[in-house]
Amino acid sequence: MSVVDRAALEASPLADLHAIASELSIDGYRRLRRPDLIDAILHRQADKPPADRDETELPAGAQPDEEQEHDGAETAAETREEPEADGRDDQVGASATIGDKVVEELRVHDEQRPAARRRRGRRGGRPRAGSSLEAAVREEAAARGEAGETQPAGEGQPPAEGQPAGEGQPPGEGQPAGEGQPAGEEEPIGDGQAAQQLVADETSVRDLHDEAGIREQSVGPAGASAGQPDAQARGEDDLVEGIVELLPNGSAFLRIAPPDPSDEDVYISAAQVKRCELLDGDAVAGPRRLPRRSERFASLVRVDTINGRSSEEIAVSARFEDLPAAFAHERFRLGSEDPTIKAIEWLTPFGKGSRVTIVGGPRAGKSEALHRLALALAGHEGLQLLVVLAGVRPEELPTWTEQAPEPAAAISFAASPDVQAHAIERVIDQARRLAARGADVVVAVDTLAWLAPHVARKLLAAARRLVDGGSLTVIATAREQVGGETTVIALDEQLTSIRRFPALDLVASGTIRPELLVGEAGAEAIARARAEAIDE
Repeated sequence: MSVVDRAALEASPLADLHAIASELSIDGYRRLRRPDLIDAILHRQADKPPADRDETELPAGAQPDEEQEHDGAETAAETREEPEADGRDDQVGASATIGDKVVEELRVHDEQRPAARRRRGRRGGRPRAGSSLEAAVREEAAARGEAGETQPAGEGQPPAEGQPAGEGQPPGEGQPAGEGQPAGEEEPIGDGQAAQQLVADETSVRDLHDEAGIREQSVGPAGASAGQPDAQARGEDDLVEGIVELLPNGSAFLRIAPPDPSDEDVYISAAQVKRCELLDGDAVAGPRRLPRRSERFASLVRVDTINGRSSEEIAVSARFEDLPAAFAHERFRLGSEDPTIKAIEWLTPFGKGSRVTIVGGPRAGKSEALHRLALALAGHEGLQLLVVLAGVRPEELPTWTEQAPEPAAAISFAASPDVQAHAIERVIDQARRLAARGADVVVAVDTLAWLAPHVARKLLAAARRLVDGGSLTVIATAREQVGGETTVIALDEQLTSIRRFPALDLVASGTIRPELLVGEAGAEAIARARAEAIDE
């Protein structure tokens, strides 16, 4: 190895300094700082000629340190390949050191093959410097199975310990990261030939650096073009407008081309439906988010307008519970010839905004009475009827779908009380939103029998007549009175069992403030009929 002066050493990267220090057998050179390492190299060159450093023998009984063991492995590797290198020794000279042989071998190899193609690292980073003597020595050692612990992980090789896979050697101290040959894919090494091209010219290094910088400017993060807004990439600026169509689970779709569904429809979450009190037929506008990998439809980011009004304006309006309520004063005229329904209309009247329970023992005819009431109410103009079947017999489901309006929710008694309560609550919430907008809604529930008392009272308490607004009427079946009813329709199990109709228990039945519904004369007639039933 020729003697190198201080100026050349200071211009060399740290990796080359380590390689020179290894050749000079400087102890602990990896722990030295750059200025100290240069001084040590110059001091060792002045003390000992390069020829005397070949195959230095240790004193008897001395133990080699970590660096000496590493150098010994490289020397052993070269010794095992002596026959293969004989043909090249004539070109280099008999007095060349192991490092000179390796450098000459790489030079001959580079002259015989085309220039190495520049590659980008697996991570798409900038190229790294790889034109060092240490890299050449390491690759030569790797070909012989004696690579050191800092060998870059090439293709088909596991990465070194503590180093991410696919990355080359980290840059040395004082050397800018990203200069030199790209890290990542390495050429396979075999038959004593190194695979990495020597790039010693600083101009080539700067060219690689400039090329990598231009490449980084043209390609932004995650492959996005420079200057592209994140919101536009996510599709959140794409405003949509359509008509709301509620789903049975509480969520909804914004139909872009109503009434037919299309792939352009936008999904609205159940939380948005409840928060904005959306209803079927509402005209809604807002930005959408493009579907993710597991989604089929785009999603509505937020609701900007509802029927032309700002969603913020609707949000600050009074809540349904805060709206003033009053007793029902407009009676439902059922107009049915069924004896039980006729008796209910005159003896236990109820109207818009009433809370009604149909109570009785098993097989008292509660479900049948509710079904007939629903049929009588279905023909009322301007009245919206919602039916909820929660906890009914499976055989009763077809009966409702054939004659009465299709149920908004239908769950058999096999479902848990929580599931039944959720189904009823969802329909009640929809009815509250309708009533708050001025509609008259009736919710028929069969049944509250399987729910906890406090849950049943909460659902029943939603019924009311709003002052200067709409109304919500709840008619539900139950085993016994829930509490808070304005009308109780009690059925007699014994009369039903012998098919004696009307099977109405007048003593247990009753209406609060009946004079508001049937007048004073009607209220007196109801009282006399109840008194006669008590005397019997």
